[in-house]
Amino acid sequence: MTGRGGRRVLLAGVLLAALVAGAACSDDPAPRPAPSATGPSAATPSAGATGAPPAGATARNPFGAHWDWSRHDQFVPYLEKLSGSATYHELSWCDIEKTQGSPDFSAVDQIAERSRQLGITLHLKIRTGVCWATGGTAKFTRGQANKTESAMPLDLAAYQTFVRALVQRYAPYGVREYAIENEVNAQQYWAGSPEDYRRLVTAAAEAIRSADPQAKVVDSGMSSVAYGIGVADRLLRAGQPDQAVAAYQAYFQRRIGTRGRLIPAVADPAALRAALDNTQNSRNLAFIAVTEQLLDDRVVDVRQLHFYEHFSGVPALLDYLRAETPPGVPVQAWEVGQFWKDGADDAAARGDEMVKVVSQLVAGGIHEVLWLPLAYNPDNRAGAEVRYGLLDPDGTQRQAGAMMAALAAAARDATVEPVDGKGLTGVAFRRGGESTLVVWSTTGGTVSLPASAGVTGGPVGAESVARTGALPIGPSPVLLRAKGDPAGVLAPIR
Repeated sequence: MTGRGGRRVLLAGVLLAALVAGAACSDDPAPRPAPSATGPSAATPSAGATGAPPAGATARNPFGAHWDWSRHDQFVPYLEKLSGSATYHELSWCDIEKTQGSPDFSAVDQIAERSRQLGITLHLKIRTGVCWATGGTAKFTRGQANKTESAMPLDLAAYQTFVRALVQRYAPYGVREYAIENEVNAQQYWAGSPEDYRRLVTAAAEAIRSADPQAKVVDSGMSSVAYGIGVADRLLRAGQPDQAVAAYQAYFQRRIGTRGRLIPAVADPAALRAALDNTQNSRNLAFIAVTEQLLDDRVVDVRQLHFYEHFSGVPALLDYLRAETPPGVPVQAWEVGQFWKDGADDAAARGDEMVKVVSQLVAGGIHEVLWLPLAYNPDNRAGAEVRYGLLDPDGTQRQAGAMMAALAAAARDATVEPVDGKGLTGVAFRRGGESTLVVWSTTGGTVSLPASAGVTGGPVGAESVARTGALPIGPSPVLLRAKGDPAGVLAPIR
């Protein structure tokens, strides 16, 4: 652990020097602003906020989603299927306290209350934004909500006062996790340096723990692209250049060329080293290093993962997380989805891929996997569905949505274990004396599960039926239910 931490400090310092030399270009999106709270704020939490956890919070479910709260009513019928899961809401100091000394928490109060009613645990992501509390003028504005990057507060004590007021307000709603900023590796989200971010998180962590000793501090979540760069860089430094190239190719297979020279095609280690040698990727690695140092120092309690890539990139990512996350620190995937410009409009293939991604993550020890978006917004800036939704824009359930609901039903209150053998991979959920397995073939061919008494199975999201003959398991995920442990269910396969 000490060696790893020392390496991070050195890496962060080296990369920070590179950033100072060329802080001009970047490649990721941006969120929004808000001021400082000197007092409790306008409205107080509803009488229903008693300090108890959210309704249904005891029914733990690792499969959740992130959605547009303005369309909450359309999504409620589906969200009820995800009870026991978690979600998050992003807020900013500058938005909540547009006028210094007059914070307005009413919108967040409504979100906290609605989450509680759904039996879904709410996490909060705290950003500063750019306004009177930070000084300066925003350089990046995006989206219908005019979100901007965040900047360092002018007064860290005032920032801590705001954070304490926020935590004290939402602890009664069962909020226990607070992420500090979002994807700080991107200039569109964070205007400061890695050292600025370290100072901000340290101040926020102190305020959060003083306001609620049960609360957990979460990092900003590096972008999906940054994690891919981290995976490749680690393998290169470990003297595994061929594995680094293979991991890069698998991880970025849908990103090649989407960001010009930032994610080029790579055929050999020399080309990979050249691809990593630019200002943005140096920035990515610098912020990863600082984040991992905060984890090592236990300033941060929970590691936040963002992943929008092809399912074949998951194994190398999990290896990276195991190697670079301190023992005992949970990893939660607050943003998981499919980034695919001009992607195929094949509902079955899209659903299969979603199942493979989230199943591998949960099997690999990721405690929460939140799909984003729940339903895409047809009025988005891209004008197309670049990130795939589980629902149609009006809330109608898609095939992928049915599949996610089936996973949530299988996982609720269950223990989780990976499945890897007999030519199959996937995840198993055990509840009582019953096992539910979600598996698919790793060979490209078909594995035959002989007929067994009491085994039901079929496509994920479809009605599970008793088998009268052998069940073929191919590249598309299959859901199996049976008495006994997972190994026993698969034992008849030869």
